[in-house]
Amino acid sequence: MSTVLGSRRADRGEAAAPAAAAPRGITRWQRFKRDRVLVLMTLPALALLVVFNYVPLLGNVVAFEDYDVYGGGITGSEFVGFDNFAAVFNDDQFWAAVTNTLSITGIQLLLFFPVPIALALLLNSIMSGRVRTAVQSILYLPHFFSWVLVITVFQQMLGGAGLIAQLLRRHGVQGFDLMTDPGLFKFLITAQAVWKDAGWGVIIFLAALSSVSPELYEAAAADGAGRWRRIWHVSLPALRPVIALLLVLRVGDSLTVGFEQILLQRDAVGVGVSEVLDTYVWFRGIRSGDFSYAAAAGLVKGVFSFLMVVLANRVAQRLGEEGVYSR
Repeated sequence: MSTVLGSRRADRGEAAAPAAAAPRGITRWQRFKRDRVLVLMTLPALALLVVFNYVPLLGNVVAFEDYDVYGGGITGSEFVGFDNFAAVFNDDQFWAAVTNTLSITGIQLLLFFPVPIALALLLNSIMSGRVRTAVQSILYLPHFFSWVLVITVFQQMLGGAGLIAQLLRRHGVQGFDLMTDPGLFKFLITAQAVWKDAGWGVIIFLAALSSVSPELYEAAAADGAGRWRRIWHVSLPALRPVIALLLVLRVGDSLTVGFEQILLQRDAVGVGVSEVLDTYVWFRGIRSGDFSYAAAAGLVKGVFSFLMVVLANRVAQRLGEEGVYSR
């Protein structure tokens, strides 16, 4: 009888009633009880993030004050509105520092960013696991070096009394000193960054390549694709989401280019080519005691970086990638 009724309903186009109602999702409280151990494990990291990253944001109020650290403090200093920002925007040295910062960022994007990708592709093509591990460890080792040690190594190699200069001097070539050449300073610090941090990027890109199924390479090889075509059509598409994510983050961090690295070499090449926003804020604001000016310049840098992240993320999404966040 039920079969006949079901067939009649089907003939009339009526949907049959479900056998059982779909189970409803769990509530937030139930999800919290289920994951309470994980939530408790994240509380120390969350507390550190709040204390050292978000609470200091309240100090940006000094950018709108004539801040006197020995007088009224934050609550007692005179409110001056946007006067500090006007002073920042009218300072030619500020715009010179912005120009140097963006030019260094552009050079590092062109010369530094492709290096970890190329090294990861090269290591991924090595069949021997021992050789791959050994090369990866050697590449990653400089990441643990401090900038003082990195610059010392470059000084011993490329400085006026370095190994290369001594070798050239024996063959009659005088005056070799790349560490004090202002024209090559931007390329020098890019080379230092490549030597120090390329190994870290290799790990990220190798992790992305490890998720590629070997069957894709086998299918491409069966279709007659050589090594370069397999890299172009299989490996690089697998790296596209990671490349887009790191590019967005790098664009947002474009106004921060190695404060300690540049500060250690600032006197050797001169202020004109080495002054970036971080060193400018340090000498113009912190060292001279003008904390309001330093806070205003830092706030301008933060707002500009935030807008760059939003713009770069939107461009990445227009190109079909996820970016840092989605709506």
